[in-house]
Amino acid sequence: MTDTLNRRTVLSLAAALAGASLLAPAAKAQENVIIMGKNGWLFPGWESLTDADKPGIEGVIGLIKDARDRLNARNIKLITMVVPLKASFYQDRLPDGTRLTPDVGARYDFVLSQLKAAGVDTVDLRPVLKSVETGRQTAFYRADYHWTAWSAEAAADEVAKVIKAGVRLSGSAGTGDKLGEWVTQRNMGDLAQRFLSPEQQKQVGPDLYTVRTPPEAKKTLLDAAPAPVHVVGNSFVQPYLGFPQRLSNDLDRPVSLTWNPGNVGPWFTFLQYVTSPDFAKQPPQVVVWQFNEGAFHSGPAASAQWDSTSLMQPQVWRDRMAAAIGK
Repeated sequence: MTDTLNRRTVLSLAAALAGASLLAPAAKAQENVIIMGKNGWLFPGWESLTDADKPGIEGVIGLIKDARDRLNARNIKLITMVVPLKASFYQDRLPDGTRLTPDVGARYDFVLSQLKAAGVDTVDLRPVLKSVETGRQTAFYRADYHWTAWSAEAAADEVAKVIKAGVRLSGSAGTGDKLGEWVTQRNMGDLAQRFLSPEQQKQVGPDLYTVRTPPEAKKTLLDAAPAPVHVVGNSFVQPYLGFPQRLSNDLDRPVSLTWNPGNVGPWFTFLQYVTSPDFAKQPPQVVVWQFNEGAFHSGPAASAQWDSTSLMQPQVWRDRMAAAIGK
């Protein structure tokens, strides 16, 4: 595996693998993109298992603290949510000879300690994700990058506790989402679908995805009420996996969402929200900002992580963020 693998190269490779024919060079290159674990378990090769990059983490926390300070000045609470590394949950399923270094093993604790030292509210998701591991339930999908819907809902429950403990939300009871029924689907995991050859896909096989059916469309006038909580993140908080719906159900209030695919990055997505007309017209009481541990060290200028259109220097991001929130 290659710890410094460029995410933009990964995405270019994904596009090539999605074509009708699989070129031999692409098939060779994917060996560096995917860590082929035991029993069909796949792990992203672009997330380092050896380098914790503490200086990068400290720089990122400085930016988050600046955002927290600006939001606080508007009486808006910021809660950060960092999704743990998939490989840390399934070290026994990594290939022989591949393991986390002690620094990477301690990285999540370091992130949480630095956030708390900076006065940024956060949650430790490891216990709740571990609690999901019962019977056939898993915290992450076997051949997919993402956590399962069970994990997404468990994380939402944990975030809801923090919000309830610290904020009296505006709005009326009965305006939260109603959860749909559980259904199970067979899908090829995104890591397998994007980066494995057809023959490798046959060997790995599909995964079972147990998710909620979409809630019924709301039709009452109460639905026009503004959401007091807004979630900013990537595909881990997309509606398909259920995080915003469960959070809304827990809080019994509307929850709004801004999300982009992971290669867009948290910095561009955060700016996308705070520069939007919705934020200017009706800012929320709480912003929940989701990150991933594996990319947490990457600031706004990390060209190895984010698309070129998402890149900006940290000071540019600070200035744009401050101007948007300060309006």
